Amino acid sequence: MKLSFPYGEEKISLEIDERNVLDIIQPKKFPAGNEKEIIRHALENPVNSVAFKEFISEAEKILFIVNDGTRSTPTAKVIDVIYDDIEKMNIQFIVAVGSHRKPTEDEFKRIFGKYYNIFRDNIIVHDAVNSEMVNLGKTSLGTEILINKLAVDVDRIVVISSIEPHYFAGYTGGRKSFFPGIAGYRNIEQNHKLSLKPQAAILKLEGNPVHEDMMEAAGKVKTNTFAILLVIDKEHCIYSASAGNINDSFFASIPKADEVYISKVREKADIVVSVIVKPFDNDLYQSHKGIENARSILKKNGILILVSKCANGIGKNEFYDLLSSCSLPGEVFKKIEENYVLGYHKAAKLADFMQNHKLWMVTDIPEEKMRKIFIYTFDSLKKAIDNALELKGKNAKVLFIFDAAITVPKM
Repeated sequence: MKLSFPYGEEKISLEIDERNVLDIIQPKKFPAGNEKEIIRHALENPVNSVAFKEFISEAEKILFIVNDGTRSTPTAKVIDVIYDDIEKMNIQFIVAVGSHRKPTEDEFKRIFGKYYNIFRDNIIVHDAVNSEMVNLGKTSLGTEILINKLAVDVDRIVVISSIEPHYFAGYTGGRKSFFPGIAGYRNIEQNHKLSLKPQAAILKLEGNPVHEDMMEAAGKVKTNTFAILLVIDKEHCIYSASAGNINDSFFASIPKADEVYISKVREKADIVVSVIVKPFDNDLYQSHKGIENARSILKKNGILILVSKCANGIGKNEFYDLLSSCSLPGEVFKKIEENYVLGYHKAAKLADFMQNHKLWMVTDIPEEKMRKIFIYTFDSLKKAIDNALELKGKNAKVLFIFDAAITVPKM
């Protein structure tokens, strides 16, 4: 069997005995629909809200909250549909980076498309450390709620986001545009520490402390808000859209997201190959999602091969620094108990995984750097799979996950 996978801008070719292949899964592709009509229908038939045009009709100042370069949200396609309605209005865009870095120039162009030059002077990037914040109190779980002051200085907010599975918040989208999107660094840190709890899991909302904390924090923002939430298929085409009340439209999109991103698997695999594609292959911090998504269908002591170029290396260094300071993965948990900082949740997830499985990578990150955090690297996918089959036996089953940062295999 011949297979081909993306690796950055290149392609990896692989030949493997089909008897070893358990399955190949990926987000689903659906028959092409009219994307503009899908968006328009959502705007004109919102969930628990007036229609979009009525919502903005008497607004004096509107803040649009949009995703950063680590999400594949087709923001420009939404602007295409609403441009005639907003071009003469007093608007600003804020890029909800949370604790992520500022987008690059190329990422700005990808987010806004042809509208980047039109709205360039109206675009602000949230800074979790330096932006002026307003204190909205605390959640019932003790998380302080500091939100970018722009969110309370306008009379209307429009959120443009997308719904995908998320490995500890359950799903992206909706409330995440506010929290952590435009929240303070310390507050994001407090919220993300809740991801250490076992209830903070992919596809899980009820009883998930991270999700419930985010919902409560976002609910403290009383500015009138209209959400435009999209579900994107394998080809990055808009499969569905919901709009209106930020919470009700979020929950309305979940079943559609499940249709796209969940793939049924008949049995667990000895070896899983998780292939990360843009924009999640930017660094290890983002690529880690492909590990968490795969863990439920990997046999105990199985081997996961993460394929991700990671052109920008590790990403946020805190989790790497913690892991590399340990002589064994299990030491991570004691150090986190002594002192938690943002990013340590990722080190905890990796350490937990590595106590039960082997983690290998095909990546551009130097081998010596990865060995410090207990990850073995290979310069080709073929070498990695050959070594894995040698360890697990000639009859071992391999499961391939394409676009593994958002594809969720489920027994």
